[in-house]
Amino acid sequence: MPVRYYKYDRPFKLENGETLDGITIAYHTYGKLRGDNVVWVCHALTANSNVEEWWPHTVEADRFLDPARWFVVCANVLGSHYGTTGPLSVDPATGEPYYGLFPFITVRDMVRAHMLLAEHLGISRIHAVIGSSIGGFQALEMAMLYPEATGRLILIATSARSQPWSIALNESQRMSIESDESYGRPDPDAGKGGMRVARSLGLLSYRGSPAYNLTQQENDNYYKLVGFRAASYQQYQGDKLCRRFNAYSYYRLTQAFDSHNVGRYRGGVESALGQIGCRTMIVGISSDILFPVAEQIFLYRHIPNAELRLLSSEFGHDGFLVEYDKLNAILKPFIDKQ
Repeated sequence: MPVRYYKYDRPFKLENGETLDGITIAYHTYGKLRGDNVVWVCHALTANSNVEEWWPHTVEADRFLDPARWFVVCANVLGSHYGTTGPLSVDPATGEPYYGLFPFITVRDMVRAHMLLAEHLGISRIHAVIGSSIGGFQALEMAMLYPEATGRLILIATSARSQPWSIALNESQRMSIESDESYGRPDPDAGKGGMRVARSLGLLSYRGSPAYNLTQQENDNYYKLVGFRAASYQQYQGDKLCRRFNAYSYYRLTQAFDSHNVGRYRGGVESALGQIGCRTMIVGISSDILFPVAEQIFLYRHIPNAELRLLSSEFGHDGFLVEYDKLNAILKPFIDKQ
């Protein structure tokens, strides 16, 4: 399915008070719109709007994103690298890319852009909105900013606000980018050496000890002294991100991640969660160290009409990408239920 673009030609005011002179939103859709059959997918940090590409065996027949039944929509987030307005977009005021001058954005800015796209597509009601990680942040904000448009809410491996642990991890990654002397230059490749290290750091929190010990063991040679699989895996993943992303977007998106707090201007987190009126499914992953299960339990205790399921996995936070059969068994009945 090819990527599509929606251009919003009016000023777009950000939560920080700055204004973008129009925005472009990249998005994918699957299936056909038939009234109340929209399932909106909110993607994670460095993913794109092509759900089939990054979430295996979900946009398929008899899965929870079955395109024969649902009209599946995913929009690339504001500030990203995959077609939506971000740091490499041209600033109309200068005729040059923004690079490091791209303004600070929040998850609420991302969601307000999503809803502009929904209006453009003729969507007034979303049957279910689903998100994992920072995608879960977006899903929460959609349910709170547009309660009348959101029918059901699915939150996977996410939280009501960013905690010091995840903020510290993100700051360490930004410090890695800042240590690259090229960062700050008006160049799309600036900071990539630092981002390579940042990705290596971030990946540790996405997988954790059980996943690494399961997949990166040296079973072929117990006498090895150098050249370990885990080391080459870190190198590979850093290089892989550098081939497909840019450091300016990575920097701004991690800042947006840090700013997430559903209680901001809503009387605190517990008060805000208590305002959610739609049916909610919350999924925690047993080995997740980035968003420990305690954070999903907190959501469950404070969102009315919520259900909680624990997905057993050794793949940490990334378990939502790997355990698609287990996830389908949880989510399909919830989405399909009348």
